[in-house]
Amino acid sequence: MPKDFRATALERAIGRQLAGWRNERELSLTEAGQRVGFSSAKLSMMENAVQPSAAVDIMALGYVYKVPTPEWQAVVLQTQYAEHVRTRALNNAARFDPAADFANLVFESTLLRVFTTDLVPAVFQLAGYTHAALQDDDPVRTARLAMAREAWSTRLTDKDPLVVQAVFPEAVLRQVVGGPRVMKAQLLHLMEVSEQPTVSVQVVPRGAGAYPAMGSPFTLLSFPHRQHNDVAYLETFIKGEYVEDPGLTEQCAQRFASLRELALGEGESLELIAEAAAEL
Repeated sequence: MPKDFRATALERAIGRQLAGWRNERELSLTEAGQRVGFSSAKLSMMENAVQPSAAVDIMALGYVYKVPTPEWQAVVLQTQYAEHVRTRALNNAARFDPAADFANLVFESTLLRVFTTDLVPAVFQLAGYTHAALQDDDPVRTARLAMAREAWSTRLTDKDPLVVQAVFPEAVLRQVVGGPRVMKAQLLHLMEVSEQPTVSVQVVPRGAGAYPAMGSPFTLLSFPHRQHNDVAYLETFIKGEYVEDPGLTEQCAQRFASLRELALGEGESLELIAEAAAEL
């Protein structure tokens, strides 16, 4: 057993599956252990995910319990994947942090489609707004957001500038982050950048009701080289994550297209931003 073993959610699910197989056959731990050649203690630890399960042990249980082959094979694959994830996590030197890398992708991309739910998109944030939003308690993330903002602004004068399409709900305009002065400056900046020919800002009005991807912010990046697939970037205060599966990034693209159809046009959105700024 690995030192200081802590079962992942997947390993716990595997343990529940093993217990389910045994319970379906109405076998006690002792009876099942005798049939497969395990001690009842080992079987109990496998079922309760107190120790990792080996693929060969899963195969033995599937055989003894007469579990359909596709079913036990699926659990074996899960076990092998869980082991792979654990090995990768232990190798900290090889760990790749998407949150730290995100600004590089912004700099390399040609199209950035961003949907936010409660904040102005990171590439358009002023420093004061960012500091207020993060409450100055996350300096690393603050610095990374500044790098993403810088990566976008650097591309403004490129011969092939980065195109940014942003959609967010009206609530983003009404949430007074950092107080009236900071928020007004942010809204005025948003109006200014929306005048850029490579920038599109659209607001989903509060009267629109439910809308696609509600509560699930994401950024979708596209690149000039055909060998480089689209990448979706998801972030919480805990970590950032890249999604690169073409089927999943296509889902993001479809939802973004639906959001743009539902949102106000660029002109109407600009008027709404101006209205929110005037009220501060």
